[in-house]
Amino acid sequence: MEVHVGNRVANVELISKEGNKVVIMIDDKQYDLDFVMAENGVCSILTGDGKSYNAELKKADDGRSYQVNTHFNTYPVEIIDSQAKYLRNRKKGDAGESQDRIFSPMPGKVVKVLCAEGDKVKAGTSVIVVEAMKMQSEYKVKNDCIIKSILVKANDIIDGDQTLIQLAPDPDAVKAED
Repeated sequence: MEVHVGNRVANVELISKEGNKVVIMIDDKQYDLDFVMAENGVCSILTGDGKSYNAELKKADDGRSYQVNTHFNTYPVEIIDSQAKYLRNRKKGDAGESQDRIFSPMPGKVVKVLCAEGDKVKAGTSVIVVEAMKMQSEYKVKNDCIIKSILVKANDIIDGDQTLIQLAPDPDAVKAED
């Protein structure tokens, strides 16, 4: 998951949890922690190298944002899990800019390809169905275009941000706009 702490963005992954012992990766660096939640959102963290930290976590109403208070500082923290990142990226793609590819912002599986190379497709046409996080999503083209190449097939496992279909502008559509 992605965690925003002020202006810093970190990728955080839980490796293991056994009782109070937690192993996490933050930006590819492993941390072995002893993590104890006390009352009222106060926690105590002991690192593998013997450093001790205390913090107060105040959860916002949205459930993904926190205010973290330490002895000397206060930090705004926002947790962007896979679902929130997926939805944010989908909304970002609706900005109306030109489009030269179809991609899934998350890893998943291709369910069905709905077009063929060379097809001319109109804006809003669904061209591929991808399953990610147990949800199927149809990806649509934003503008009239031509399917330049299809880089995947049904049942392929895909990575996040992997190009699935390459698009080219439809010269006929460009002429019609002039």
